[in-house]
Amino acid sequence: MGDDVVTTLAVSGADNTGKTKQLGILARRLGPAAVATGPLDAHDTRWAGIKQNGMGTWWFQAGAMQEVADVLAASYLQRSRHLVGGAGLRLMDRGIPMLEASVAATAAVREHLTPEQAAERARDLLRPYAQDLKTAESGEYGMVLLHHEDPAIGTARALSHETSVTPTYADYQRHLHHQIHRLIMEGRFEEVIVVDGRPVVAVQDDLRRRLQARTALVPAGCLPGVRVVALGGMSESGKSTAGEYLRTRHRYARLKIGYLIEEASHRAGVDDPYALAPVVRAELILDGLDRYAAAHHFLDRITLESLHEFDATAELRRMLGDQLAIAYIETAAELRARRGTAGRDDVVLRDEVKAARGAAQIVTIADTVVDNNGSRLALERQLDRITLDAAWPTVVPATTPVNALGLPVPLEAFLTSLLHRTTSGPEPLIDLLAVTGSGARGKYQHGWSDLDVFVIAEPDRTTALHQALTEVQSDLGEVKLGLTVLSQGECRAGAVTSRLLHVLTLLGAGSLLPLWARPGLTIPAPPLADDVAASLEAGVTSAIEIRRQLLKGAPDLRALFKVTALLAKALLRFDGIERAGDTEALDVLVRSSGHAHAGLVLSARTDRAAAHELAQLVLDRWMATLPTVEAAAA
Repeated sequence: MGDDVVTTLAVSGADNTGKTKQLGILARRLGPAAVATGPLDAHDTRWAGIKQNGMGTWWFQAGAMQEVADVLAASYLQRSRHLVGGAGLRLMDRGIPMLEASVAATAAVREHLTPEQAAERARDLLRPYAQDLKTAESGEYGMVLLHHEDPAIGTARALSHETSVTPTYADYQRHLHHQIHRLIMEGRFEEVIVVDGRPVVAVQDDLRRRLQARTALVPAGCLPGVRVVALGGMSESGKSTAGEYLRTRHRYARLKIGYLIEEASHRAGVDDPYALAPVVRAELILDGLDRYAAAHHFLDRITLESLHEFDATAELRRMLGDQLAIAYIETAAELRARRGTAGRDDVVLRDEVKAARGAAQIVTIADTVVDNNGSRLALERQLDRITLDAAWPTVVPATTPVNALGLPVPLEAFLTSLLHRTTSGPEPLIDLLAVTGSGARGKYQHGWSDLDVFVIAEPDRTTALHQALTEVQSDLGEVKLGLTVLSQGECRAGAVTSRLLHVLTLLGAGSLLPLWARPGLTIPAPPLADDVAASLEAGVTSAIEIRRQLLKGAPDLRALFKVTALLAKALLRFDGIERAGDTEALDVLVRSSGHAHAGLVLSARTDRAAAHELAQLVLDRWMATLPTVEAAAA
């Protein structure tokens, strides 16, 4: 079609690639702007008799090859010529190239031909219609869906969706895949989309992005980057509480499934959506989600409340794939009965309705079963985990040897002994150990630096870990050990301070390598944006601590220097500047302030006046970010 505006979209592909599903979702989204051309058998009266006598028998045995080619060609051409009212985008299931592929594959099966011979045979059979077919194809914008780039793998995937397969049908699919790939090589399709097991929504998004540049009728995407958490559970299990927490704490938009179904049904002219098949209701939910997300493009997180139908939920899972997380809120019946504001009988009655729709079965396909039999804090921690599992990827950390850090020999000896006592034996005491701070960056300064160590270990190992530390403590000498221990659960739920979130970010990015990690251990990798946002907390506490130090008669210069550097780092991060070292961060901030005293940062380590001046300079920069408050009138 060249660069012309698309008026007819023809989606082709072998069986079970999702052609009809993709066109149906697009048609529902476009509404009146979509014009469906209908199935092939609606465009030739001979199909009625063929289906009555058995289509498979006619196609592969009884019908002459020329008759098969004639019925198919006539149907394709009549559909192409048939114009339905409206000036929208015509949506066509299978374009003209699929006619040639189907005829060739049929000939190959019936006449035992090679792919090359079958292609030539198809051209001969379709020669009487060649000019008309060429004209029809020139008016189509052809997309083809492939199961896989390898036709053999594609054939296997097509057949895997069938409940039963005859040898003839399997042979037909094998030849059909070969013919489609031949047509791709000949350039007969404008777009080739490889499904390769991707969810329906991912393929729809791909299709729209390719098509949107050719017609303004098609939206730019389908739920791109949108994460959906669907909440299920029986009556009074806490679904609304969970949805509200996800809204207020994690910025999810809350949507009701009933609202989405009703809105989509109204647009589609459906009077009773609950009389439709569950698969269709799932498609209505998807259409509502798609439209809502498009109208609120700044949203990337949505909750759905509440899942009551097993079959519709399973179809949502199939369509959305990993973009959907199903969370089933599990709460004891007695506790739910006490929560019901209309009494126990009302809860029982509502449970019976939900159970009849398969609501209780949803737990079998849930990504997470949330135990809501405890405290609200326990519920919220589980919801945090659900959110961060999606937002924070996991990585397997690489490690580095102790001697790569360039630490003094006594500290190397301490770390080596500690690792031996905590990781040797059949069951290590810890999951990970890393040196952080200046010791990890090769900037350790004896007499000034602490030895900061970060450990991941479960709480039941605390006593044994304390014993191991006691046995090697003498190797530290006068060096202060700053030891932080977190459990894996705390890391995954984000139950950490801003400083520890920064450590997790460095570990996840590979900027900080642990000295040891349990084989196969995965750790969360918070994105830099989350780390920077959490720096605000560090800035607040640092600004408070700076004033606490300044108000002392004789502040601890080392403590004042470090907290001043922490506030400087927080300020720089919001300007997109990362400086891990205290001195480096302070130097950058002082220079950006136009301060004339070049040696201020170095002097602040030992000189009280310089330390006060530096702290006040950084604190002033922090205070300048706050809104001015006018003094109250006298």
